[in-house]
Amino acid sequence: MIYADNAATTKMSDAAIKTMVSVMNDTYGNPSSLYSTGQRAKEVLEQARVDVASVINAQPREIYFTSGGSEADNQAILTAAAIGKKSGKMHIISTAFEHHAVLHTLNKLEKEGYEITLLDVHEDGLVVPEELEEAIRPDTCLVTVMYANNEIGTVQPIRRIGEICRKHGVLFHTDAVQAIGHIPVDVEKDNIDMLSSSAHKYHGPKGVGFLYVKKGIRVTNLIEGGAQERGKRAGTENVPGIAAMAEALKEINSKMEANAEYLTAKRDRLIEGLKEIPHSALNGDAKKRLPSNVNFCFEGIEGESLLLLLDDKGIEASSGSACTSGSLDPSHVLLAIGRVHDVAHGSLRLSIGENITDDEVEYIISSVKEVVEYLRSFSPVWRDLQEGKREYIL
Repeated sequence: MIYADNAATTKMSDAAIKTMVSVMNDTYGNPSSLYSTGQRAKEVLEQARVDVASVINAQPREIYFTSGGSEADNQAILTAAAIGKKSGKMHIISTAFEHHAVLHTLNKLEKEGYEITLLDVHEDGLVVPEELEEAIRPDTCLVTVMYANNEIGTVQPIRRIGEICRKHGVLFHTDAVQAIGHIPVDVEKDNIDMLSSSAHKYHGPKGVGFLYVKKGIRVTNLIEGGAQERGKRAGTENVPGIAAMAEALKEINSKMEANAEYLTAKRDRLIEGLKEIPHSALNGDAKKRLPSNVNFCFEGIEGESLLLLLDDKGIEASSGSACTSGSLDPSHVLLAIGRVHDVAHGSLRLSIGENITDDEVEYIISSVKEVVEYLRSFSPVWRDLQEGKREYIL
């Protein structure tokens, strides 16, 4: 089986599993307890905070542990909204292709009287910094733009966006769930005020993540009930998961440069091979994208059928975000970059891992070609296109 859906989740690393089991067995105390077993757990917790902070060039006290990226996104956005409301600033800027953890939170705020501006990301899947700066108003309290898109993998000009936000005194949050561990992230150099991350995207466990909040920003609580995380996130900390997350992050960070070089070569070969399929198109910029991400549309087919037939061939992939895999609607990300509904339905996301081989890459290419040709052979849409009853879009 070739697993090519690492953007949805990654396999836990051996080092992360070993750390998690060790903490479960030997450091099982409640870190809020004063006795020795609890204090040993507290030491593990705080060392993980130090380790996580060091990877993104933050201070340990700027790291808050969460249940994952969605919680972190919610807390960051609601924090900025609360700060803005106190000074009469209730305008937020984001993009049309954010993760739903961001978009749904913004929808909630819109119902509460906030004004939301969603920037276009254009056909290449990139935010234009000048357009963002033009959208900033005196009452703008937050800009939230994802570091790398979870579906099409495009990497945004985060550092420039951060500079613009600093210039105008606007808080800047980035959903870095797909970026952390895969491309360099430096919260100081990137001018980031708040950042979200999730462990299971870089070989850590599911159900744990972190939120970075720059010193001086007053965090709004999502969960009340205890003094954990300096009073900003109640509930006994998941010490085994947090320790495993830190271990996974340290490990992948140490291999990031080599992994990126290896994966970029495999990614580019996949793009080259899949472009040979007639009436297909790569989604997003060919170079300003994650090393592991390839996202294509194929005219005249349905993505769901493509995925099921690829699964029969031993290839596990997706058509977009795992969070919306049950939806029959086309991807909002693909619609945001200008793909029409019929084409957006025929999408394929391949997010490859560090262990993929050249032979596996070639097998994916040949298998996708074969399945697309097979599906088109009995597609009434494809027949109409070939007979000239419809015009090709791609």
